[in-house]
Amino acid sequence: MGFNCGIVGLPNVGKSTLFNALTATAAAQAANFPFCTIEPNVGRVALPDERLEILAKISKSAKIIPTQLEFVDIAGLVRGASKGEGLGNQFLANIREVDAIVHVLRCFVDENVTHVEGGIDPLRDADTVDTELMLADLESLERRADQNAKKAKSGDKDAKEMLAVVEPVLVALRAGKAARTAMPSDPAAKKIFTGLQLLTGKPVLYACNVEESSAATGNALSAKVAAKAKAENAAMVVISAAIEAEVSQLDPSEQKEFLEGLGLKETGLSRVIHEGYALLDLITYFTVGPKEARAWTIKKGTKAPGAAGVIHTDFEKGFIRSETIAYKDYVALGGEQGAKDAGKARSEGKEYEVQDGDVLHFLFNV
Repeated sequence: MGFNCGIVGLPNVGKSTLFNALTATAAAQAANFPFCTIEPNVGRVALPDERLEILAKISKSAKIIPTQLEFVDIAGLVRGASKGEGLGNQFLANIREVDAIVHVLRCFVDENVTHVEGGIDPLRDADTVDTELMLADLESLERRADQNAKKAKSGDKDAKEMLAVVEPVLVALRAGKAARTAMPSDPAAKKIFTGLQLLTGKPVLYACNVEESSAATGNALSAKVAAKAKAENAAMVVISAAIEAEVSQLDPSEQKEFLEGLGLKETGLSRVIHEGYALLDLITYFTVGPKEARAWTIKKGTKAPGAAGVIHTDFEKGFIRSETIAYKDYVALGGEQGAKDAGKARSEGKEYEVQDGDVLHFLFNV
């Protein structure tokens, strides 16, 4: 499973600059005018995970293959997008396709970079985007509720189940709250909720784009966003798109020294990905051997056959068992043989929930 995240926000907040830095490409045009990104640009980047390098070194793997993460740079939104203003219709359609949202908020002052609203206020900007998304969701759900209400009166079971999910969400949206605040906890109802593909039903990571001098500590503007994120139980990270752009041009050997000079331990990319992983309940497991050491991404709670299916559907269909070694045991005991000798290699069946860092080998019948 990949991590598919849409980078959104108002024009000129640093979305495309961040996208270019994250993917180290010039695919997205960063320019000082609205709608410079007309079509969504998609970039794939490797998930930074030092565990993979350590495993490869122990097993003397010839190749290292990290898991891939996908970022989508989506055209800037303006007021009235829910009614088709600017590139509104396209924006809403593109955002509906992603798993999560990185909402870039401008938290820096620069007279040379215009702001579509005429001034710098990240909370206002967040509200502008949120309002447009909620209005679009409200319009979509009201139509769906009307259709299902008619069917429910005639005894349609599916329509009744749909209404039970839709109605509380409508209450939340009409009160100016995101759909995710009314997400049901029941698994069956949650599945219906997910199927609605609501824009405000997606998890959100606020990315505060600050000036270089505030990259390590944040500033007064990002502090306001942090308070908002805490109140919403949302994720938040401070980045500097300008710094990320510089880092992406450096050799890996130079990056660490450059970051340390700015008081940073890791790149914005790493922070965005780590927060994104937590946001989507994703974990990583590994397959390791002399040919390659490889990382795979799955949802937390995925059972062994489902994890095997990420590699190939035949692995899931013909699953017999998984030979499992915890990452810390693999490292501490010097690899697969050492783990086996110490009794730390386990044989797990179909009900085993894969844990983050597990080193797995699947046995299956075709």
